This record gives sequence, C-alpha cells and structure tokens, in this order.
Amino acid sequence: MKEQLRIHLARRLDQFVGSCRDITYSDVEKKIDSLSKRNAELVKVDANAKIKRVHKEEGHSLIDYDVHMRFLIKQKNKLYIEEAIEHREASFYQDRLYNDNEKTVDFSVPAPSIEESLNDSHEEMAGEMRGFYYDRRKAVQYAEKWWNSYNPAYKTFEVDCTNFISQCLHAGGSPMRGYPNKGHGWWLQNSQWSFSWAVANSLRLYLASSRKGLHARQVQSPEELLLGDVICYDFQGDGRFDHNTVVTGKDANGMPLVNAHTYNSRARYWAYEDSTAYTPNIKYKFFSIISE
Repeated sequence: MKEQLRIHLARRLDQFVGSCRDITYSDVEKKIDSLSKRNAELVKVDANAKIKRVHKEEGHSLIDYDVHMRFLIKQKNKLYIEEAIEHREASFYQDRLYNDNEKTVDFSVPAPSIEESLNDSHEEMAGEMRGFYYDRRKAVQYAEKWWNSYNPAYKTFEVDCTNFISQCLHAGGSPMRGYPNKGHGWWLQNSQWSFSWAVANSLRLYLASSRKGLHARQVQSPEELLLGDVICYDFQGDGRFDHNTVVTGKDANGMPLVNAHTYNSRARYWAYEDSTAYTPNIKYKFFSIISE
C-alpha cells in the first residue's frame, strides 16, 4: 500500500510541475495565480509523504497521510523556499486508488464574546509588570524551529494557529498577564490559558485593545510590518477572525512571508490566496508589536 501511495504522489507531483494551466486541481491553480500576480515563478517542487494511519476493511483501505511540499520560488533575482504540510486522506479498493482529498480543518473554535475579550485586567502575573523589549529575532527563530513540530513544553490544540503565534510572541519576550481570569490579559499557566492565548479572534481583539504588557500598533498595509509582527485573517469576512500568522521574512517586493500552524507552513506569502480557506470576502488585520 505504501508503494501505491508513493506512485500516486509521484504522478500528482509530475502534474503539479507540468503544464499547470491544464490541471483541474484548484490548489495548483491558486498557487500559480498567486505567484503570477507577484511576478514570481515556480522553479521546482518536491514532496515527501508520511503515512499516519491505515484502516483496512473488506478490500477497502483508508489512509491518512501528510505531504511535506517544498516550493523553490524565483522572484526578480531572489530565490527562496516555501514549505507547507498537506493533511490528506486517500481511499483504495483492492489496491487501486479511487479518492484522494485534502482534509479540511474547522477554524470555528468556541470563543468568548467580544465584550468579554475587550475587558482589561488589573490582575498581573507574579511580580511587577515592567517594560519589555520585544526581541524580533528570537520570535522568528522560534517560528522557524517549530513551524512543523510542537514544543512539548506547551499544550497542542487541534486548531493550533493562535497557540503557535502566542508561543512565538512569548519567545520574543512578550510578558504574560491576567492570570487566572480566562477572559482577561494574555497568559498560559498551570495547564490553563486565556482565550487570547489560543483563540484567533480573541488574540486579534487583545492586540487591538491592550495598552500594557503585550500590545501592538495596528497598521494599514502589510509592507509596514516587521519581522515578528502578526497578521490576523477573517476568511469569511464576517467580522470573526479565524487564523493568525507571524512574519518571518520578506519577498523581493518587500511583502511579508509568514509561518503558521494548523495548516503548517513556512515562508508562505501573507495573502493566503492559494489557501483552500480563502474567499473573496477575506479581511486582514496587521499588528506591529510594540516594545515598552
């Protein structure tokens, strides 16, 4: 079964790097369109599959597997590698493939009300709240180290994007505050966490409202962001933000490249136009972290 999956993946990869305009895969079309808008081109692609689970029953086999995609991209005189993990599910009958789909993730994690999230807290973590220096280099180093794995020092969530961004911010020196009230501050302690630590919409609200400890300045355009800054995504454009990323680089046009969890990715173009979650109604918020 592993050999059949390997052959299938090799064929799919050949299609990907071949005549892309003739392929029906929507993810390929989105990737090519996104690159062309930036005057960039796909030079090379490679992929490796890792089988996570195999279930067999009466000639049927259901395989959960991850594909680690690596894209060599050329833009002007700059070459860089974008990486992404696809979570996929393949179905075989008598060793013949009849279905292969990317597994979708439900971003709609339960979250507190807007009013609760906006409440500020006078409770702090142990010790006096003092000014801090946000070390962008350390935040980016953390994002690069853990983009496709999970730090055992932290809890892992099924929808892990905001938990990952909070870890990056904390690695950069952002101080926690607000414990033990889940609706206040930004914190993780004693196997508990604030909504803002792990829920995308709550972190967006916290960054917009906090005036001490971790806080940020909202900017109007992505090119204003620095390494270690945060982008928030409202895929449906309904006012509830679903996803967060951290800026880890810039492309040849000075636009952000980001790392993220849930759909684990590295050096991905900030706009997410090639994502299956993208819709024409998407809205963004851009936050530049402030040192005190």
